[in-house]
Amino acid sequence: MVKTFEKWRIDEVIDTFGLKRIYDVNFAPLAEWLKANYPVSELEKSQIEALKSELQINAEYWNEDELKFFFLSPFLTVVNLRSPYYKIFTQRPISAEVKGIKMNGIVDLVLAKGEAAPKKPFFFIHEYKQEQKGNNDPIAQLITAMLVAQVQNENDMPVYGCYVMGRFWFFVVLYGNEYAVSDAYTATQDDIFQIVSILRAVKVKIEERIKAEKEQ
Repeated sequence: MVKTFEKWRIDEVIDTFGLKRIYDVNFAPLAEWLKANYPVSELEKSQIEALKSELQINAEYWNEDELKFFFLSPFLTVVNLRSPYYKIFTQRPISAEVKGIKMNGIVDLVLAKGEAAPKKPFFFIHEYKQEQKGNNDPIAQLITAMLVAQVQNENDMPVYGCYVMGRFWFFVVLYGNEYAVSDAYTATQDDIFQIVSILRAVKVKIEERIKAEKEQ
């Protein structure tokens, strides 16, 4: 059986792979991540405020390409996820066989090892969606990509990701067969500065993990 990410619905994912959603706000892998606290400079604050204002005006109207081009790309430039320890890939295919099912798809953005193609994915930003939601299921698409990452990584470490719908950001951790989803962080409010901290925490987590692997 072969099935692409966009063909899944979250109830199918849960039933097929025996996943359990954890609703406890104290689910450790997610709760610890969301507490991240990284300061922004005055220049970064000015840039973020300008992007926040642009999003306030256009969040309801931008299509996916406009959201990527006018907000997400410059916002992620300010966050600065670049590192010598991994690469940032966009619109790349990933695939793996998960419990006998061949799964594949294109991921919007992934932080991973690899030179020409992503290997051992750590973190996904998936499904840049306008607020008028389409017919697909963004959480299912993200979780299926994260399941592929679990297979590729060949370890028992958490996989991190988020999906974006207009002004709303949802952060997700998959750990073993359990996953948890944050409440929405609203990028048109002061939440945007916590979004920056959470994203910067990913960079730190990845670098620490890779350094630890090299020392083994």
